[in-house]
Amino acid sequence: MTTQHPSKTIHILLADDDEDDRFLTREAFRQQFPVSEMIFVEDGEELMEYLQKTGRYETAGHPLPELILLDLNMPKKDGREALQEIKLDRNLRHIPVVVLTTSDARDDIENSYFWGANSFITKPTSFQRLMDVTQTIGEYWFNVVKTCGRDGN
Repeated sequence: MTTQHPSKTIHILLADDDEDDRFLTREAFRQQFPVSEMIFVEDGEELMEYLQKTGRYETAGHPLPELILLDLNMPKKDGREALQEIKLDRNLRHIPVVVLTTSDARDDIENSYFWGANSFITKPTSFQRLMDVTQTIGEYWFNVVKTCGRDGN
């Protein structure tokens, strides 16, 4: 199967407090989707400031992401709380949220879908598997489905 790479920049927002996970995820996306731009936030409070353009992001002229990758276990405001806020906000709820976390707890899976997560993925334990996962995520969200933020071309 030949992957068709999008021609315009893909904005992905990764909310994760683990520096190694951020680095590896960015590298995996870069290798497979060179036009991807990954933005990082380290906790749920920073995620909401970025999305709502408040606090330190009030004057930043950044676009909303086409995709949010969300870790559940973060300091200050965890991913569970942030997911609820995103999906209750009429200006943000259209953004696809893929939970990408170390958890595989049934409660986390059920609650994530209840609050509107579009996918739930347990973080892979090897870089090769992470490459497989990011390939699948990118192919699906950027080449298969239509979203409000992208036209799929």
